[in-house]
Amino acid sequence: MGQITYYSTNDKSERVNFETALMNGLASNYGLYMLSKEDVPRQEPAAIKAMRDMSYAEIAFGVLYPFLKEEIMRADLREMLEDAYDDTEIPTKVGHVTGKTHIMWLTQGPTYSFKDYAARFFGRTLNYFLKKSDLRRVVAVATSGDTGGAVADALHGLDRVANVVFFPKGSVTERQRRQMTTLGGNVYAFEVNGDFDVCQALAKRLLGDKEFAGELFNDPDRFTSANSISVGRLLPQAVYPFFAYSRVAEYDEPMIASVPSGNFGDMMGTVIAREMGLPISKIVCGVNENDEFPEFLRTEKYVVRPSKKSPSSAMIVSNPSNFARLIDLYGGHVYDKRDDTGNVIQEGVMDIRPDMGSMRRDFYSISVSNPDHYAAMREVYEQFGIIIEPHGAVGWRALDTYLHGNHDRLAVIYETADPGKFPDDVEKAIGVTPDVPERIAKQAKLKERIYSIDNAPNVKEDGSIVLSDSQYQKAKEVIRTIFSDP
Repeated sequence: MGQITYYSTNDKSERVNFETALMNGLASNYGLYMLSKEDVPRQEPAAIKAMRDMSYAEIAFGVLYPFLKEEIMRADLREMLEDAYDDTEIPTKVGHVTGKTHIMWLTQGPTYSFKDYAARFFGRTLNYFLKKSDLRRVVAVATSGDTGGAVADALHGLDRVANVVFFPKGSVTERQRRQMTTLGGNVYAFEVNGDFDVCQALAKRLLGDKEFAGELFNDPDRFTSANSISVGRLLPQAVYPFFAYSRVAEYDEPMIASVPSGNFGDMMGTVIAREMGLPISKIVCGVNENDEFPEFLRTEKYVVRPSKKSPSSAMIVSNPSNFARLIDLYGGHVYDKRDDTGNVIQEGVMDIRPDMGSMRRDFYSISVSNPDHYAAMREVYEQFGIIIEPHGAVGWRALDTYLHGNHDRLAVIYETADPGKFPDDVEKAIGVTPDVPERIAKQAKLKERIYSIDNAPNVKEDGSIVLSDSQYQKAKEVIRTIFSDP
């Protein structure tokens, strides 16, 4: 197989390599970069079996090198991955729960979130290509909780990168906020009047604003993305399921992957792993009360509604970006309709229906109510003595429901954040306050730097909110001030 190319989900005539996709962030016509099923490199069963004796970094090299071998030297990639996934910095564990069910703890990196894994790969590959090309980039990120802190930490101090991160005011925990606002330096945290979807629309519009980038930096391509819309965040998420399988597989039994899902990056990584040949029998996709995906599987109608608050705050997403990639992989097309200025006027327009039969075969999805988050956390603690947090609780409840409580099939739940990031929710559920992670305790004492976008979003007839022109203009004004200062 030659060099893999990536196309825009909104314009398949655009074909670029990984470096260009990484640098651009967003594809043409506000599409996402995607690769065809035929281009996904396959892993032989013998290679998958050999992973049982490998470290996380070694497995990551085996999974990612086939995607990148035409663009990154073997030795350079190996060095980057050994650095990104050093076991002393980001240990990964898989623990037994009951029957054949396990939990993969993606929670012990620098910001105690699974987002650290993709962010560390993204930061290192971006810096690699920027140095090679003698370029600079401003990485624009929207976050519903954990992405912002993970990306900010991964990019903090890199000499060729600045990070602008947008988070919804009042919808992230203080500990999540401080992971973005206390770093300073090349990390600029913006508190936005709105929800995650408003923040995401703000980041996407900034990415598409070549005129503003040209005016401010004399470089129309200066902005790029590290959200899960970035292919540089997508590919490393295909490593998790390979690592999980390497630690639990017996007799080549296929695995069920239970992935608590918000913006669907984690889940799309698992889809790619299955396309690579990993024996995954079912992807269980638990969501919170933002139930657009299970409703779509049930009714074949994709209806985006106003987002609902939830204890699983990083999953308060009513229109997941990576849904466009998923639909594309199954032969369909979905996009956000925009006006001439780039404003979204209708979300989630599906003009080509995907192969619904295949999707229903491959996925199981349910919505977990807010009260059931706490019930699931209590259940796991009382029955197994294991403390999980709200996102892991969605993964547990979705899998337990799928298995009808009978855990006799090989399964791994992704636990995506340290319970110490959600002390109030954990205490409410089980009456025990989890330990505060060490770095979070230090950040509680540091000074914050916050830029505010106080302007009101637009309110639609159904009560949902969308990015307003005044919000975008205010963001541009503040960004201009930041990067114009000597």
